[in-house]
Formats: sequence, C-alpha cells, structure tokens
Amino acid sequence: MNKKNTYILIFSIFIVFFSWALQDFLFKTKAQRLFLTSIYNVQNSFYDKSMNNQNWGYWKNRYITKIHSVEDAYIAIDSALESLDDPYTRFLRPDEFKEQSMNISAKLHGIGVNITQLGSNVTIVGVLEDTPAQKAGLKIGDIILKIDDKDIKGLKLNEIADLIRGEINTKVSLKISRDKKIVVYNIKRSEIKIKTVKLKRDGDIAHITISSFLSKNTPDEVQEALQKSKNAKGIILDLRGNTGGLLPNAIEIANMFLPEGNIVSVVDRNGKKINLEGKKNKDYIKTPLVILINEGSASASEILSGALKDYNRAILVGEKTFGKGLVQRIETIQKENGLNITIAKYLTPNGTDINKKGIEPDYKVEFSNNDFLNHKDPQLKKAKQILQNYDKIKQGEK
Repeated sequence: MNKKNTYILIFSIFIVFFSWALQDFLFKTKAQRLFLTSIYNVQNSFYDKSMNNQNWGYWKNRYITKIHSVEDAYIAIDSALESLDDPYTRFLRPDEFKEQSMNISAKLHGIGVNITQLGSNVTIVGVLEDTPAQKAGLKIGDIILKIDDKDIKGLKLNEIADLIRGEINTKVSLKISRDKKIVVYNIKRSEIKIKTVKLKRDGDIAHITISSFLSKNTPDEVQEALQKSKNAKGIILDLRGNTGGLLPNAIEIANMFLPEGNIVSVVDRNGKKINLEGKKNKDYIKTPLVILINEGSASASEILSGALKDYNRAILVGEKTFGKGLVQRIETIQKENGLNITIAKYLTPNGTDINKKGIEPDYKVEFSNNDFLNHKDPQLKKAKQILQNYDKIKQGEK
C-alpha cells in the first residue's frame, strides 16, 4: 500500500470513530443535546465511578427518544440525577443558575430588599444597609401590593424578585401597605453588593459572623473584619447556619489563623489524595479563637472549623455540624443552565472523613426555640465565657 492510500485509510478510520463519538450529538435537537451533555458530564466527573452501582447508560436509552422539549430534558435529567442518591449533584434551570452566579459574584442590580411569602402577603423581611431601599425608607414588615402598577397576586417569589431587580439607574415603583396605610415608593436601582460577613464588638471580644462562603468576596470581608479587630483580646467566629460555598474561601480564611500546613485533603474518584496546603503566613492571627457551630454548619464551614480544631487553634462551641464532606464543581450547560457535580470527598488535616457524621464541638451547648423566642443565645454566652478564661482552659488541656 502506497503512502497516499495509507493516509486515506487512516483518515477514513478517523472519520468513522469521530462520527461514532459524535453520533449522540449529530442531528439531535437542542433539548436532546442538553440532556446528553448533562448526563455525559456527570458520567465523566461524578466521584462514585459506579454511579451508585447502576448502568448509567440506561438513562440515555430510556429518555433520548422521548425528549421533544426543554422541559422534557429537565425532567429526564432530574430523574437520572435522583438515581445517584446524592442531593448535591443537581441540575440548575436558568433562574436557579442565575441566582447562584449572582451569589458568587456577590452583586446584583436592584434596590436591596429580601422578600418572602407570609400567608397571602409578599412581605419585606430584610432591608440591606446603604442601599436604595434603605435610603428610600422601606422597612421590614412592609407588604408589597404592586410593582410598577402590576398586581403581583399569583406570582412566584422569584418572578416578583425579577420585577424588583433591573438595570442600574432605572426606576421601580413599589406600592406598599404599612400600618394599614398605602404608600408608593419610586426607587432608583443600583448595584447591590452582597455582604456575607458582619462584625460586632462586645468590649474586648470581636464577634465575626460569616453567613456564607459562596461569595468570592468573603475572604476580603473577613480580612477587613479582622483588621478592625486587631486590638480584640478574643475572637468569636460564628458559622452557625452557614451551609458552605466555595472551597478556596474556606482554605484562604483558615490560612489567616494558621502559619502553614495542610488545611484539607481532597480524594477524587480514582482514590487519588491531594493535600491543599495553606501558604506560609508569618503574620497569622494568634488571638484566642472560639468557633460557633450547629447542625446548619456544612461543607466549607466544616472545612474551616475542622482544620482549626485539628490544629488545636480554635475551641468549638455549639452543636454537631451537618456532615457534608463532599466537593462540588459547577458546570455551565448551554450557557444558561448549570450543573453542580460532586467530584470528590474531603478529609480534615487529621484524615477524618466527616461526611454524614459531622464535627463534634468541644463544648456542646444547645440553642432551643425558647431561647430564640426570649432573645437569648446560650452558645454565644458560652463562647464569651471561654474567651474570658481562655488561658486557664488552654493550660488545663496540656
């Protein structure tokens, strides 16, 4: 066979294999490609290579010819993902993906209110500081009746939120019911920066609350709070109800309190273990530290609290954490949809797998409904007591 014929044969073989590889995508509708792209992404990345001990190809064969619309694709994808028995691997429709992306970028365009459905009323339950809503005079408890003269009865919360949001410098009109009076507010929208960190001072104690690790700005906000707390004799890091977020955020914040070392180990689907080390930090925070945790503290919150506990850098107070020791990756599907895929599990620096087990506090303190109703916080009270006797407690541990 001459060289020309050899090239032709090789090219022909390549074309055949290339066609086989793409046959699932050629001549398929957009909805079918959405389905196939999603399940192939999961198949190639999911941390359990057995796909929960099932034949993953079954889902393609079951649904591909039945998908005639995008909604069909959504249902098929959700069904396949449910079979993995992993609540963290999930498909995000455009509105959900947009919401997640806004939380990561830590900014949105709007007026700065949080709303919820209370009975039959859409009620403002939060007014963010230094926002158009606060400057205009909106208050917690205000009931929204109309938006730009549009009756909002029957609309979903996300639809109402979309009506309030809008481009910077455009105006939105809100018809509000307050104390049986009707008031109309015309408010100019602006960029709203979402704050995830709050600082309170109680004498020599700095109380820093991190509500989420999802924003890429969270480490900077923590650093700013620590800078303002330089003269504090004790720090309380409040992670209660913090369900997690971005893994790098937990690592970077842990590194603020540690001189160096492994902060978390990640084990991938092939069993390969990678230690994620903190940078050498000679200026790490040495101030006595207590971390507040509860059953709502998960994922990145557990990475941070687990690392600082293993290094004996912090005392943990509260209740056992949630127990989410899995890592997700975010994929963009057809530009407007998203896919969160569990790609690995993680271990604390001591090699502890906390998935479905959680992290136990050093001091178990419950926070009951009665405490909440009576505006009491026994966990915070205990944290302050520990900081006031920190040296004696630490000496007792030796």
